[in-house]
Amino acid sequence: MGTLEFNTPGDHKERITLFADVLLPVPITKLFTYRVPFEQNEQIGIGYRVIVQFGKKKILTGIVAKIHENPPEVYQAKYIIDLLDDEPTMNEKQLSFYEWIAGYYMSTMGEALNVGMPSGLKLSSESKIQLNPEFDPSGSVFLFSEKEQRILDVLERDKVITYGEAAQILQIKSYLNTIKSLIAKEAILIFEEVKEKYAPKKETYVKLAHHWLKDEYLEELMAELEKKPKQLDVLLGYLKLVPVFNNKELNSAGIAKKELLSGSLSKSSLTTLEKNKVFESFRGIIPRFTLPSGEGKYSIKLTENQQNAKAEILKSFERKQTVLLHGITGSGKTEIYMDLIHDVLEQGEQVLYLLPEIALTTQIVTRLQKVFSDRMGVYHSKYSDNERVEVWKGLIAGKFPLIVGVRSSIFLPFDNLGLVIVDEEHEFSYKQYDPAPRYHARDAAQVLAMIHSAKVLMGTATPSFESYYLAQESKYGYVTLNERYGEAKLPKIIFADLTLERKQKIIKGDFTTVLIDKITQSLSRNEQVIIFQNRRGYSPYISCEECAWIPKCNNCAVSLTFHMYYNQLRCHYCGHHERLPVTCPACGSTKLKTMGFGTEKLEEDLKLLFPEARIQRMDLDTTRRKYSYQKIINDFEQGDIDILVGTQMVSKGLDFDNVTLVGVFDVDRMLHFPDFRSFERTYQLAVQVSGRSGRNEKPGEVIIQSANLKQPILHYISRQDFQEFYNHEIEERHKFKYPPFYRLIRITLKHRDRSVINKAAQILATRIKERFNNNLLLGPYEPMISKIRNLYLMEIILKIPRGDVDLNKFKSILINAANSMKQEKDFRRVFVVFDVDPY
Repeated sequence: MGTLEFNTPGDHKERITLFADVLLPVPITKLFTYRVPFEQNEQIGIGYRVIVQFGKKKILTGIVAKIHENPPEVYQAKYIIDLLDDEPTMNEKQLSFYEWIAGYYMSTMGEALNVGMPSGLKLSSESKIQLNPEFDPSGSVFLFSEKEQRILDVLERDKVITYGEAAQILQIKSYLNTIKSLIAKEAILIFEEVKEKYAPKKETYVKLAHHWLKDEYLEELMAELEKKPKQLDVLLGYLKLVPVFNNKELNSAGIAKKELLSGSLSKSSLTTLEKNKVFESFRGIIPRFTLPSGEGKYSIKLTENQQNAKAEILKSFERKQTVLLHGITGSGKTEIYMDLIHDVLEQGEQVLYLLPEIALTTQIVTRLQKVFSDRMGVYHSKYSDNERVEVWKGLIAGKFPLIVGVRSSIFLPFDNLGLVIVDEEHEFSYKQYDPAPRYHARDAAQVLAMIHSAKVLMGTATPSFESYYLAQESKYGYVTLNERYGEAKLPKIIFADLTLERKQKIIKGDFTTVLIDKITQSLSRNEQVIIFQNRRGYSPYISCEECAWIPKCNNCAVSLTFHMYYNQLRCHYCGHHERLPVTCPACGSTKLKTMGFGTEKLEEDLKLLFPEARIQRMDLDTTRRKYSYQKIINDFEQGDIDILVGTQMVSKGLDFDNVTLVGVFDVDRMLHFPDFRSFERTYQLAVQVSGRSGRNEKPGEVIIQSANLKQPILHYISRQDFQEFYNHEIEERHKFKYPPFYRLIRITLKHRDRSVINKAAQILATRIKERFNNNLLLGPYEPMISKIRNLYLMEIILKIPRGDVDLNKFKSILINAANSMKQEKDFRRVFVVFDVDPY
């Protein structure tokens, strides 16, 4: 029994039973209470990982959220199976943040834990096989086959085997039938062995045996080894790398065996020296997460404009928690960030530097290394689970006071956060869509900072309307940078008329002659070019010229995208893929034509137009491996690539000195996307990708291809006039009740039967209308993609005015309405997904 002993004033000993409320990584709304074993009373605390049983069979890793003396009223508390930590893995501020995330984004704390904690800190279990203790081979009434007897013989010898080992023993695909038969005959038992996923990485080290550390003994050893030159070389090699003559304490750390043998030293000679007890080998822990060591010397020099901007930021921080830094592309915002990071680290506080894309992380990390060296941890999904665990633990240990990462970095165990920097704050990559919680890292970071009494600096050249509106309303501080760093000037923007060139029949594929001429000129000057097309793949779809057949995904209501490199048709929603047909399945025609274009087709066309140029593509298909981003960016920086074709990855904060031309494709499609933010996002993407051009003393140009040059937004883009664009758009937002004046909650219903989902959506909408203004509800309606992964979708949008509305009460009513609808027999299997601030 979990009890705590203490002495009362009368020396009477009393025992108190302790209970722990445990946060589990499952989508349940409440914490579960477990009894603390007596032997763990002194060790357990808030933030510790524990192993608990959940339900009849599940063994889970949980986090202790509260210690108390109150047993649960509606169920009997199970005992905690084991305590995993000597020190807390999470802290109370972190748990408070997870609680806010779950509440605001209408999810559960368990879902927040599942997303926030790296899987390397969670337990895994492996099914294993052992003999039944009550099994008596001689007295069994069952007959055993030759295969069954083979398993029993191995278990008699080895006691325990895994399923994989059983498969190897039997060498047949149907080995599970043999296992099931042995279970039925009560000869074996199956059990789950629970283990931690994370294990420190170890390497073999060698060091001199303690006896030889005395100078006279070491000299005798060297004299003795003169007759054995290869062994002497090993000893001298060690002494060169580990100079124990100068400092004998260096010997205890030793040196990695592979490092000692990395030259021409003999491995067999080292083995002989170990046998003769000259050297000792041992296993040492080495970090998985390592960055090349930077200079580590603070040498940032700000220009006068940057110094003035920094002074304004610090002045605003005296009155505001959050400051918006609105600086044009290439104005040197990163240098200001680095200067502020240095100041905060010098005060002994932590910094979180958020970035929207892994691609951007690669280049920023290289710059930060030169200043902050090994005090910086990098956290994103391209790192392995074990590497992320080491960053997590390194933050707790104080090794990494600076964290650079993408949106999931907000869940790390900060305990003394002083500053949060949200770079490119306008980016919708900060929004998490699946799985829950569907949080926005920019907004959540402000709550995280509030919990820590920290400051938030948001930087961008194209602010989101929400952030700019709040700055204009004096909720945020506001600082501007209107000049580019050094001698650089903003690029000249030129529009190419697609309609005109098609009429004149001078366009080449999807490239206007204006763009082709400019690319030719840039390449002749040995300058680099970026081509932006916000759609990957070769072609959005193919179509039969005879019968207009278009291949569709079997699981989703969407056409399949053609990828030439793989010669496949792929669904970008569920991953389904199939070979490109040779003939049309509908009419048998061989006239299958690609329609539209993606980055893959542009890359192919460029290779035909400019056969001498070195061309590379950067999109999701070419950056799936861990270091793909880094290699492409490094090659481009070093001049090994002439033309870089990419999706929105190339539009975000990358800095290349030799880029003087940017080509923008398909701007019309982005403008006419059915989304109230389409103009805002098109403006942001166009201005951001334009900003990659002319970032040094060389002047830059941007070619934007459009079929309609009279669109007003192109005027705003050409002048990069954010204020005028904002003034025009904000009136529309107010008129039609959209952010920043209203909050949005999107409710998505999913089911395999279209008729069921239609009825469920109507019933839910009716129940919501009973409680709220009909004018603030849109739908139910079919979304643009009405079926994904064999589930039909219906959506409802709610508009909630900012101000005096009790948002928590509003959300509770929505959840209750959904739960009430799901209690009806026909709708029990309907999935209901809430997404707060979905766009």
